[in-house]
Amino acid sequence: MVQAYILIQTEVGKAADVAQQIAEVQGVTLAEDVTGPYDVIVRAEARNVDELGKLVVAKVQNVPGITRTLTCPVVHI
Repeated sequence: MVQAYILIQTEVGKAADVAQQIAEVQGVTLAEDVTGPYDVIVRAEARNVDELGKLVVAKVQNVPGITRTLTCPVVHI
């Protein structure tokens, strides 16, 4: 299982709506609207890196109101 944090910037005033919509996406375990340089932080998981990429590109980035994403895979050292 691959896990990642997805840091999201949204259009002004859209953070809560984006977080709510992303929380319903299969593979997303947590979606919170936050303050700071990013507007929404998401925790997601998938079977492998390819599935994670598909989740981000096909599902998360298609949510209206998102302007930029940064995917940070979790590593266990």
